[in-house]
Amino acid sequence: MNPAGISVWVQPLVPLHSLGLSALAATIPLLVVLFLMGVARRSGLVAAGSGLAATALLAAFVWRMPLRLAGWSLVFGFATAAWSILWLVFNAIWLYNLSVRAGSFDKLRRWIEQRASGDPCVQAVLVAFCFGALLEGSAGFGAPVAITAFLLVGVGFEPRRAVLVSLLSNTAPVAFGSVGVPIVALASVTGLDVMKLGAAVGRQLPLLSVLLPAYLALVVAGRDGLRRTWPVALVAGVSFAGAQFVVSNTWGPYAADVLSALLSIAATTTLLRFWSPRAAPSTTPSVQVTAPMSGRDVLDGVMPWLILSIVIVVWTRAKVFSIGQVAIPIPSLHNGVVIALYQRPYAAVFNFQPFITGTAVLVTTIVTSLWFRLSPRTVLLSATETMRQLRIPAVVVLFIVGMAFLFNYSGMVYTLGAALAGTGVLFPIVSSFLGWIACFLTGSDTSSNFLFGNLQVATAQQLHLNPILTAATNSSGAVAGKMISPQNIAVGVSTVGLVGREGEVLRSTFWHSIVFAMFIGVIAWAQAYVVPGMVPR
Repeated sequence: MNPAGISVWVQPLVPLHSLGLSALAATIPLLVVLFLMGVARRSGLVAAGSGLAATALLAAFVWRMPLRLAGWSLVFGFATAAWSILWLVFNAIWLYNLSVRAGSFDKLRRWIEQRASGDPCVQAVLVAFCFGALLEGSAGFGAPVAITAFLLVGVGFEPRRAVLVSLLSNTAPVAFGSVGVPIVALASVTGLDVMKLGAAVGRQLPLLSVLLPAYLALVVAGRDGLRRTWPVALVAGVSFAGAQFVVSNTWGPYAADVLSALLSIAATTTLLRFWSPRAAPSTTPSVQVTAPMSGRDVLDGVMPWLILSIVIVVWTRAKVFSIGQVAIPIPSLHNGVVIALYQRPYAAVFNFQPFITGTAVLVTTIVTSLWFRLSPRTVLLSATETMRQLRIPAVVVLFIVGMAFLFNYSGMVYTLGAALAGTGVLFPIVSSFLGWIACFLTGSDTSSNFLFGNLQVATAQQLHLNPILTAATNSSGAVAGKMISPQNIAVGVSTVGLVGREGEVLRSTFWHSIVFAMFIGVIAWAQAYVVPGMVPR
């Protein structure tokens, strides 16, 4: 007992008296999730629940974490999932479903298809990259791959190629997806400033974003496709990357994807008004030409996302709504855990900003329903549909976040960090692949940040690196793992008739994924040792 009468539990760094064995034991929950999802093909619910159970057993019997503290860790994890993640995600997906019921979504789809000029490379850039980023920014969680793959098949793409292109495109916007939820999750689990984390990711991913449309053109039609459509690739990539950088570094992570996607769509379609690529070889049928859409139809198509952009930008910039972080001491957890590595308490903090942002999305939903004059019954049905869609994913999120918090508070994350510190100067590259692995396991950049975010910070402290850099690299590297995630692939093939052939899709995306993860790793290494001024401090 200390003088204040509070029992202190010190997290053991080497509970098995060997750093190697202890680190191996700490990987067991991750291996459980990997086996169940990647090999046994179990659902995310089963994998997350089993991973949580394995983490609890190790925390209690190997790391000797008091049961009371373990219980508070789970309570704090579940509360963070509900408060910071699920409220925001529910409102974002509700807005998407409402736009579908209002017919706005179909009008936006038709407008994009008409602008794609029949060239497969342009179709890939506009539909998969630009429109997919818009969907990722507002809803995410696998929906962009399924929707854009379906659209690409509709304009003539072979199904597996459509899924490949959609998966490749669903990378650059992922870290800011679902109105910035992955960055919010990263801030929640690491205790780092959400604005600085968003800015750090916004100084890595734009380097991938600016090249991705050209990469898609190469995948779709080789060098001839890139030579034929490079102006479109350049305009789409530069406009998206520029907006992604500016928004993430000035307004935060919440509106980065939505604004970047809208600007990229506007810039690319404006270019196509005055320029068109030379005739392409007959690789895919052209879009069926329909009557031009009226200005009102186009406005209705973009209106929900335009309203969302305006509301979030105004809301996040208005000082009157900026509540910031409010520290709420959690009994026992706040005072009872001492991190041996730093010799300081790990404070429990509820961040009000995600709730405020989720409320901003709710306001957007209300304004959208008024714009389209939807009946209360239609709005209610859309909300009911959203709850039905989220009933299982919500439980998965609760399990994953609970697992992550228990993994962190028990000390397992610090044991792994101590072992990984042995990679030395190569750790920034390893950091990218850690995010890659975690996103492969969980299918989510958000879950990846919950699993490994604090591990990245712990290792950075031991290697005297900027923890904001390594935490941000976890989220940036995770975007490369998204395209090989069994969950993401399963969602993608569900709309194009490839159910049961997920392995073929995985093989077609695997090496692209390695290239992307290494690209992010090299950027992180350069930021750590060559241009450290690029990273917020």
